[in-house]
Amino acid sequence: MSWIFYAAVAAVSLAAADVFVKMAAGKVPNSLDTLIYGTVAFGVGLTWFVIDRARGVVERSSTAGIAYAVGVGVAFSAVAVALYGAFRAGAPLSVTSPLVRLSGLVVASLCGLLIWNAPVTQRYAIGLCLAVAGAYLIVTR
Repeated sequence: MSWIFYAAVAAVSLAAADVFVKMAAGKVPNSLDTLIYGTVAFGVGLTWFVIDRARGVVERSSTAGIAYAVGVGVAFSAVAVALYGAFRAGAPLSVTSPLVRLSGLVVASLCGLLIWNAPVTQRYAIGLCLAVAGAYLIVTR
């Protein structure tokens, strides 16, 4: 499958996650919300790992790769904790989710430029400026 398919699934899943976080916020303690999120994520990862092993898929793992995977877990956990906190504090979904996602897009994009030397084109620069402008317009309504 193309990377576009996976990116679309990730986008829809992120949107669904934001909606579910908003719906769960304030109905149980944030710590329990985060524990449940982590348990589900662990279950999905464990199932995938076991299925791969049962199929004989064995890939090498490097120390750096494992450290980066831990970083992913820490980062997504921080996102979950921060979103639960924002929504519990009354943040509107229609502002918070776009602000978080567009800001993350800009930061990740800049990392691509600065760390991996992604090329900067005029179209790219315009798109980045539009994302920043969009976040500003959504937040300031």
